[in-house]
Amino acid sequence: MKRSAFQRKPGKQYSKIASRSTMQQRAKIKARVKKPTVAEGSKYLAACRGERCFLAVPGVCIGSVGGTVVPAHSNQGRHGKGMGIKARHEFTVPGCMTCHAWIDWGNASREVKFATWDRAYERWEPVRARKMGLKEEEAA
Repeated sequence: MKRSAFQRKPGKQYSKIASRSTMQQRAKIKARVKKPTVAEGSKYLAACRGERCFLAVPGVCIGSVGGTVVPAHSNQGRHGKGMGIKARHEFTVPGCMTCHAWIDWGNASREVKFATWDRAYERWEPVRARKMGLKEEEAA
């Protein structure tokens, strides 16, 4: 008689407890940091509405023509950016659609893009803090 892989063998002890490595993997999954919800980060995105373009890339920027300003998330790993993961919402800067596209897909080097975004964030942070009613230390 041939046994299939799914039949239990008579007389063999089967454990209902997962192996040690499986238990460690499950513990890691449970211990992962909870991602912020949309509601938790929406206040930072809402602060960008109605603002001018803070990125203001020379030769690229169209300003706030026709309400094209959107929150431009940081592309830097230190702000939570990863493969397929956006940076946290507090690391956004209002940018027109052309500057935003330049930051994400432009031909400039990463260092130039990071420096441009960092300068914009330095200018935006105190404005955002006033707009949101926060002290600058809380906004950072």
